[in-house]
Amino acid sequence: MFEDLLSLLFPETCYACSGSLARGEKYICTNCSVKLPYTDFHVHGATELNLLQRRFWGKVPVRFAFSYLYFRPKGRVQRLLHQLKYKGAKELGEHLGQRYGSLLSDFQYNSHFDVIVPVPLHKYKLRRRGYNQAEWFAKGLSKSMRLPYHGKVILRTTHTGTQTRKSRLDRWHNVEQVFEVDRPEQVQGRHVLLVDDVLTTGATLEACARALLAAGATEVSIATIAAA
Repeated sequence: MFEDLLSLLFPETCYACSGSLARGEKYICTNCSVKLPYTDFHVHGATELNLLQRRFWGKVPVRFAFSYLYFRPKGRVQRLLHQLKYKGAKELGEHLGQRYGSLLSDFQYNSHFDVIVPVPLHKYKLRRRGYNQAEWFAKGLSKSMRLPYHGKVILRTTHTGTQTRKSRLDRWHNVEQVFEVDRPEQVQGRHVLLVDDVLTTGATLEACARALLAAGATEVSIATIAAA
């Protein structure tokens, strides 16, 4: 009774459209959930039909490359990511991770990976934002895929600023030497699932994957919330 009154006075809203959530809905309303632009990269695996996979060919060895959603400017996905990154909606990242992890597990991908590692934020940005959105996505994946995750494996040693509006070459130069593996024993001899919020040019993920492989990871795969 009290909870019903509370929800009437202070209704929870959808992170994608700001509309009120109905009873039983969580973070994203049913209408938005149905209309989200889901990818099918997991269906194609490591084949040439996986267009995301092909972005890494000839650059860095990546076993699998997945993204849950297609990024659409000014659309639902951009609004979700804005809530996650700038509005403190950490639980949304975990929720999306659990949803995507369940889907990947349905296709038996969880059996391929040994550990989940998020792309780190620099300590300056982490202190300002208060959390790493990629780590919350990793937590959700970890729960639904029943795999360990380690949030402190990779360090971002240099604060590079935003990658927005940089060309692919500029993005690569911006992150080429800024990552190092601080705890190599957690990835040595293991297949690492490297996760981030958005894949654009892939420069940040490439740099992290190279660092992991150099530290002794046997294989690296990639999963993000969205791909542009």
